[in-house]
Amino acid sequence: MRIGQVAARTGVSIDALRFYEEKGLIKPRRTANGYRIYPEQTLQLVGYIKLAQQLGFSLSEIGENLPLLWNSGQASAEVLARLFTEKLALLDDRIEQMQGLRAMLAERAAQVCPLLASNPAS
Repeated sequence: MRIGQVAARTGVSIDALRFYEEKGLIKPRRTANGYRIYPEQTLQLVGYIKLAQQLGFSLSEIGENLPLLWNSGQASAEVLARLFTEKLALLDDRIEQMQGLRAMLAERAAQVCPLLASNPAS
């Protein structure tokens, strides 16, 4: 199928599909006149890319893990479970850091002059 058909069926823009191709995430074959022709599996792959992005994975992370995930067009449940567990641990770390930052900001906001409170010379 051509790029416009993939865009229409996946809800992803043609520009995004070209970007995915540039990043090596999808691979069309080219016809003699230069048209991109995508295999049917591309629809499932683009769906995976969209979902992975919604779950907080970068395109770089997605690209690194595609070879592990796609064997004969089927995603490996074990690999996905490991990736999701790792992403959860990263999110937990970020949440903890943000809660610490929030506590510091709340403490400073409660003071008369929040910027001077951390200055030992005053």
